[in-house]
Amino acid sequence: MTANMLAVNAWAFEAHPEVWLLVGGIVGLGVYATRAIGPLVVPEGQVVVTRAQKRFFLASVVLLWIAADYPMHDIAEQYLYSVHMFQHLLIAFIVPPLLLLAMPEWLARLLVLDGGATARVLRVLTKPVVAGVIFNALQVLSHWDGVVNLSSENGPFHYMIHLAVFFSALLMWFPVLGPLKEVHLSEPAKLIYLFLMSIVPTVPAGWLTFAEGVVYDAYDHDHNLWGINPTNDQQIAGAIMKVVGGFYLWTLIAIRFFKHVAAVRRVDEAAKYARGRLTYDEVEAAFDAAGDPSRESQTH
Repeated sequence: MTANMLAVNAWAFEAHPEVWLLVGGIVGLGVYATRAIGPLVVPEGQVVVTRAQKRFFLASVVLLWIAADYPMHDIAEQYLYSVHMFQHLLIAFIVPPLLLLAMPEWLARLLVLDGGATARVLRVLTKPVVAGVIFNALQVLSHWDGVVNLSSENGPFHYMIHLAVFFSALLMWFPVLGPLKEVHLSEPAKLIYLFLMSIVPTVPAGWLTFAEGVVYDAYDHDHNLWGINPTNDQQIAGAIMKVVGGFYLWTLIAIRFFKHVAAVRRVDEAAKYARGRLTYDEVEAAFDAAGDPSRESQTH
């Protein structure tokens, strides 16, 4: 069988109803929450969901669909591990923060703070240490050779691994970008937290880049889709995880750092300006303390 024939087979359509169900469920829950629940809990006159939140929601759903459905899923599962790695970047680093930015505060409060047993569990899982450990453990586990080989052979298992990575990423991003400001880390702590989240994924990335031979048997084949052999595919996957993933997080860290520095500088300047001016009450108190000059002149 020639490489061209394999390339044609790689683009053969395959239905993924489980993905359609997931994406349709997210859209359905979003519409139901904003139209049925939101008007009941949001005070009259306030916006249930903003335009920016709608745009973030649309972007997150579209990118999730692209990452999990044909053709990316099929190429990632059967041909190129580098495409599989790009999938993981989307479902761990791009889609979850967009979905959290799309979530209204009132909805997050209902889910995390005001609910019953589920809310109590979520309060524990969204704590930075817990969320960070879960996220990084799944990052390592999802790149273990046994898991990768099984996921390439077993579609439902592959789907469950992606769901686990996706939900662990939601937990990880919650203390940074979640709609509940009271559970956010301080800005300096966010920078440290994101930096720590960028360290563990570099371990399997370096392993993939510098390993001798092909690590995963499932991708050790002669298909060479787009002329990419298994060794090069593995090295590209490592580069995507290390360079693209790491650069993405470090860029976020740099942006947040400079914004934090600018905000601190504005506060300092405002404080200096305020110290250089006297309020009306301060002026009046100073006159009272000095006494009435006309009376003092009469006594002399």
